[in-house]
Amino acid sequence: MRDYDGTELGEGERAASFAAVPDAFQRLWTPYRFAYIESNHAAAPADDECPFCEAPNLTDEQALIVARGKHAYALLNLFPYNSGHLLVCPYRHVATYDVATAEEIAEMGSLTQVAMRVLTETAKVQGFNIGMNQGRIAGAGIADHLHQHVVPRWSTDSNFFPIIAGTKAIPRLLGDVREEIATAWPRT
Repeated sequence: MRDYDGTELGEGERAASFAAVPDAFQRLWTPYRFAYIESNHAAAPADDECPFCEAPNLTDEQALIVARGKHAYALLNLFPYNSGHLLVCPYRHVATYDVATAEEIAEMGSLTQVAMRVLTETAKVQGFNIGMNQGRIAGAGIADHLHQHVVPRWSTDSNFFPIIAGTKAIPRLLGDVREEIATAWPRT
């Protein structure tokens, strides 16, 4: 067996070399995210402290809500990966996708579609990361209340700041972004 650089390996060296065998994937290591996962941000708040249960009781401006539906709503993430990073949440305090109602799931999907259209129109978004981290072990910051991330992406949005400096450059204030998205959101 040969190592990744072509060197012939002895019997005892083969297992150790396995981790060094290259593949077609490029990897962006983000160990700073592990600190977030282990921090208090990842701890589940008490039911009466759930930010996703409290947000609908505030004004849209206070809670950074961009749209409200019957079963779900969309708001800006307080800790965005990129400008315009939205969360889509059911009003009901439910932890995982499999226990959400069909109406909640359908409206979360509809709000996500509209969010993509609005962000593409207002911010010229080139792509999206859309997903859910369900459960603390999966990295959910608020594990007890289901929420879907809608993260806008551009070809130039990755840089060295988060990796080298532990800093994310967000070029616009959350209030300004909320206003722009909420204004562009179609009224039904």
